[in-house]
Amino acid sequence: MDTLRFEGKTGIVTGAGSGIGFRIVEELINEGAKVVFNDIDENQVKRCLSLWPEDKVRGLAGDAGDTDFITQMVKTAVDAFGGLDLTICNAGITSYGSFLDFDENAFENLINLNLRGSFFLAQKSAQQIIRQGSKGRILFMSSVTGLLAHPYLAAYGMTKAALQMLAKALVHELGPYGITTNAIAPGAVLTERTESMDPNYGDNWANIIPTGRVTYPADIAKTALFLVSDDAAQITGQTVVVDGGMTSLGIIPPDMEKG
Repeated sequence: MDTLRFEGKTGIVTGAGSGIGFRIVEELINEGAKVVFNDIDENQVKRCLSLWPEDKVRGLAGDAGDTDFITQMVKTAVDAFGGLDLTICNAGITSYGSFLDFDENAFENLINLNLRGSFFLAQKSAQQIIRQGSKGRILFMSSVTGLLAHPYLAAYGMTKAALQMLAKALVHELGPYGITTNAIAPGAVLTERTESMDPNYGDNWANIIPTGRVTYPADIAKTALFLVSDDAAQITGQTVVVDGGMTSLGIIPPDMEKG
């Protein structure tokens, strides 16, 4: 029988009540990991806990942009499972809006979760991994909007570009401890959220994506698991684009151009 890649490993995944985060946790559990996950929605946390093995997960409802809550997640991983080996900073929000009249509160919300939350979760995770004297993996969830400008997504794209720089910058401080830092830049991903915004989301994007289909959460999850596995020990400071080739063409569906 093949050894599970993450047997004996413990991870944290934020924003895991649905979509990409949910699939990442599912894949990690299937590969032997124990996981602490969060979602802002308590009902989503309860739903996930009913689906996953009790001995494999701990679920916390809370704001992944709050440093006290971040500390609680790391402590839960240590108390429940004995340590921390990998962290996937997946939680984030998307806010559309014209640059000329973008709301200050919306901007602060973006910065708080997308940047503050990811930065300090990575920091607290790295501190724990270093205390253990072990090696580890930190992964940020960026976006193709951090690589290619999209209408009405200036603020959001800015945060996602910053995460790519963070993954690169941290190699200097964390590399000597055996901690890798990378990012994934998903393209158009069909999730519950994107489909609720546009019932034709999958078809609209499939028509212009070179591979002929929209990206699925499983595509991102499988890439994430590779980057936090031992197989990727020599990959750090990189952003992996998972988009079916859409950024190679630089086009978007006509409906999106209208905002």
